[in-house]
Amino acid sequence: MRTTQQMSITLPLELARMVKSKVEAGGYASESEVIREGLRALQERDAVVERWLQDEVGPTLDRYRADPTRGAPLDEAFGRLSARMNADADKAR
Repeated sequence: MRTTQQMSITLPLELARMVKSKVEAGGYASESEVIREGLRALQERDAVVERWLQDEVGPTLDRYRADPTRGAPLDEAFGRLSARMNADADKAR
């Protein structure tokens, strides 16, 4: 049984040039390898986002729904986030 399927795709010229450049530079044996690697990276990124949604966003939403009084107004939340980012930047200097 086949484990691959041939497809025909159309790419914008800039992406097509990038694919060809990757092959010409010797990093990949074919255009198909470049496309497969790109799709694997997209698959991994999607999996990371899905894990984040399941592990962090979902439970946070559940906690908020259980006790909405624990929520903060958006401007307050952004203020706290901004202060934390500034403190982190100060530590890095």
